[in-house]
Amino acid sequence: MKFLLPVLFFLFSFCGNHFYAQNLNTIKPSDSTETVWSLLKHDTKYTLKGVGHSFTRPLHWQGDDFAKLGILFVGTAALTVADNPTRDFFQNNKDDFPKALRDFGWYFGSPQNYFMANAGLYGFGLITKNEKIRKTSILIISSSITTGLIQSITKTVVGRARPGSDLDHLDFDPFSNQARYHSFPSGHTALSITMSHAIAKQFENTWVKIGIYSVGAIPPISRLIDDAHWITDVVFSTALSIIVVDSIDKYLFSEKAYDYPHKEKHVSWNLRFGANQIGIVGSF
Repeated sequence: MKFLLPVLFFLFSFCGNHFYAQNLNTIKPSDSTETVWSLLKHDTKYTLKGVGHSFTRPLHWQGDDFAKLGILFVGTAALTVADNPTRDFFQNNKDDFPKALRDFGWYFGSPQNYFMANAGLYGFGLITKNEKIRKTSILIISSSITTGLIQSITKTVVGRARPGSDLDHLDFDPFSNQARYHSFPSGHTALSITMSHAIAKQFENTWVKIGIYSVGAIPPISRLIDDAHWITDVVFSTALSIIVVDSIDKYLFSEKAYDYPHKEKHVSWNLRFGANQIGIVGSF
């Protein structure tokens, strides 16, 4: 924890300063006559509505949406062929991975630290009445609640064995209450990618985006290094987080919940499957 807090303070201070410094003409503080209490009520309302939207959205899906869901599941199943080779790679090279980054990955992906960090980010936006920071934090919170509930339920229902438990990657014990059968999907990955994707969406600079995604990739990689998850656990959680964040972000703009322009997407995420390529590809 002593290692984590200074790092998080630096990261969010850095992001907070850049929210003001980058594209000032697009950052519009809330009406100064609005009270902190009224802003808090507004944000709470849209947090709940965002979560509700994400869970009810499947009721409105069309054929293409179900096709994409099918591709996600089929692709994840196909990727299981890489589970053991990937595990061997990370375990053979674990001593070369800095311990400080492993510690950061574990602490950052832990729910209590994660939500404490986001509370600090939201508090900064609330006190300064900055809509962009508040909206970003609400996007993180509502998306995290959604992905958190999905991954918690899925872990129990699927009951997949963890790699460090001396069990095979295709060993399952659905509805088991044993932690060694709670591998799929990765909770640390879901939270980390949710936050990094939500923050990166607020920047236009490609290098800033790459930097944010790089930080967000540390927890997933650290979980593979620590032999706590298979690569498919991490890839599925990554895809899930991106889908949820994009869905809620689109909803908040459609509702005009926050008054600043909606920029066109500068990053597109796609699932790629081929003879020599399996994974999630981001195009800047």
